[in-house]
Amino acid sequence: QVQLVESGGGLVQPGGSLRLSCAASGSLFSLYAMAWYRQTAGKQRELVAAITTGGITNYEDSVKGRFTISRDNAKNTVYLQMNNSKPEDTAVYYCNARRYRSAKLLSDYWGQGTQVTVSS
Repeated sequence: QVQLVESGGGLVQPGGSLRLSCAASGSLFSLYAMAWYRQTAGKQRELVAAITTGGITNYEDSVKGRFTISRDNAKNTVYLQMNNSKPEDTAVYYCNARRYRSAKLLSDYWGQGTQVTVSS
């Protein structure tokens, strides 16, 4: 069982920066592909950024060049650095951890979410 705890959300002005953190429990963090998703009321949860166990990253088109996902396996933590924030980035951001073996999903965990509001 993995528990994910997000932090770092809050209010940021347009153009501002925020760093989200997701701390994971357990000793197998390095085996998990990590991702950040976001969701607004009435919409489906969407992938924002992901990072593989090997450090390969991918991003949703609207955040490319503005957001950076990174991981620190020694601290069991994944980060989302949000720069040049826009009002449309306002959402609840969720941390996700998935473990695969031979392309088969073994486990899938979610954090409780952290609110990010971009507004002046």
